[in-house]
Amino acid sequence: MKVVYIAGPFRAPNAWERENNIREAETLGFEVAKLGAMPDIPHAGTRFFDGTLTPEFWLAGTLEKMRRCDAVLLTPRWRESEGACMEVDEAERLEMPIFDNLDDLQEWLKSEGKSRE
Repeated sequence: MKVVYIAGPFRAPNAWERENNIREAETLGFEVAKLGAMPDIPHAGTRFFDGTLTPEFWLAGTLEKMRRCDAVLLTPRWRESEGACMEVDEAERLEMPIFDNLDDLQEWLKSEGKSRE
């Protein structure tokens, strides 16, 4: 099973906007699951850690999680996120597949499944 990392904004000026960022990533992650891949949604795993460790710690940790995935799916507003921009740069360096829409991800998942037959 392929694991698809969801990259997009997390941090926001207030709790309401941060929660909306998380929900956007979760919604996209559920669509990934419906395609048969396992979503990795870092937003959901750290939603209550605000104000604990440094932003640098969380950015480094989520970047490491992304490196262990098979592909990256971008939320529509990913360019607004410092972390997502770093993740895209790293994914490109690693030559990981990066998708900005579900249709292209679905085609890639189909082709990856056929390559194993």
